[in-house]
Amino acid sequence: MGKANRLRRRAKLKDREKERRRRAHRSGQGAPRSAAGGQASTGWQAPSGTGWQHWDVGGSRSSAADLAEELVSEAVHAQFHGNQDTFGRCAAKLADMRGVPGWQRIVERALIASLVRAVTTGWQRGWQPAEVVRQVGRQFGARHARLATDAVAAEMRGYSSVTVDERWEAQLAGLGATAWWGSDDGYLERWRDRERTDLKAAVTCALETLFAFATLPELGSLCPLPGTARRGALDSECKPGRLVDQRMLGRVRALLAKAESTEFPEEAEALTSRAQELMSRHSIDDALLAVAGPGAAGPGQASGRRLFLDSPYEVAKAVLLDVVAGANRCRAIWHKNLGLSTVLGFPGDLDAVELLFTSLLVQATTALVHAGSRRDAYGRSRTRSFRQSFLASYAQRIGERLTDAAGAAERQAVADSPGTDLLPVLAARDRAVDEAVEEMFPELTQHAVNSVHDREGWITGRAAADLATLHGRHEVTGDVA
Repeated sequence: MGKANRLRRRAKLKDREKERRRRAHRSGQGAPRSAAGGQASTGWQAPSGTGWQHWDVGGSRSSAADLAEELVSEAVHAQFHGNQDTFGRCAAKLADMRGVPGWQRIVERALIASLVRAVTTGWQRGWQPAEVVRQVGRQFGARHARLATDAVAAEMRGYSSVTVDERWEAQLAGLGATAWWGSDDGYLERWRDRERTDLKAAVTCALETLFAFATLPELGSLCPLPGTARRGALDSECKPGRLVDQRMLGRVRALLAKAESTEFPEEAEALTSRAQELMSRHSIDDALLAVAGPGAAGPGQASGRRLFLDSPYEVAKAVLLDVVAGANRCRAIWHKNLGLSTVLGFPGDLDAVELLFTSLLVQATTALVHAGSRRDAYGRSRTRSFRQSFLASYAQRIGERLTDAAGAAERQAVADSPGTDLLPVLAARDRAVDEAVEEMFPELTQHAVNSVHDREGWITGRAAADLATLHGRHEVTGDVA
């Protein structure tokens, strides 16, 4: 894609985003999108007037159902605006509306239907199962995360398994997202029994979970939505070399497992460097194979995945992920308020980034534990500042070491394949990744991060990452038992 085309695409995306924001502002001042009925694009509609509307609760069943949905909508709208009194009144009415036959079942159906629609909207906004459950848990806690898992399981019942992407199925299995309750009638009662809570607490939990779903921000879509996927598409996306990929990843996992378990920092760093060399060499081989294969028309299309960055020390962890991604020809975009990063690159490189980042976090955490706590001259704790500076320094030096290891693999590949024009192949992949970033994040901004306030922490962190330079790498081989 030429520069002019990229600029035109970026301008179109900006215009679309401005129009979306203008419509959202006009329709509800950015209020959460509707999950209780109506078109999602119009936003949540606040009840007309103030206070409670009059309903003929002794009338038809549809009137009672309308009232339940109205109360659900008003509760979520109140939560968005921080009106806890109105939210509490809505929750109380939903939990107990005496004189309305079958009110509990009506409320139950309204809540489940709203939650299922909210989950569908979350998929359309780019979220995946593990991400939405984690986000709900971050916002409200473990009980809400369990309810969100049930909402995901209820929504996923509407799709044939052959139209669900393998990555989604893996996340659903990891969450244990199954419709364990059988029929939806009576779900809330069975959920209450499992959670050992009363009806009002269960309704409040459902409303807060619905609010969390309804206020999910836009994320870039990284894989086909449920109902649109083709079974086996992931394997074809990753070929050629998927089987080789798994053998290489097995060797890398073994190296990193040894690095995590050893008590000698020098050995851990050397093992990590060797793992990076293996992954870099595989990436180069895969790139050459992709352009040399039959019918090859270019480097292919970059894909992506999201990795979680849990507290504490999110800034330092984001920096560490960024340097690991850069060393493996990927780009990492940090969503600060969501505690996660989107990593864009080619499938084998993404596997490498995820493996190496996870292992380096384990190694860094072990080093921090061994370093112990710190206090200043007045006896006040400075452990947090020390550890933040330690991780920032560790990330910087690790980035230098990984870049060196990747460069060594590239030079070795050139030496092993005389006559191969390697640089244009790798440059084409870099351009493909950059274009994927521009398309998904047209308004991406960069900010400097300054997380270093402790000199000792900085020096100690750099030393922890630099110890391997005291010993030759030639003693470490890729043959791992």
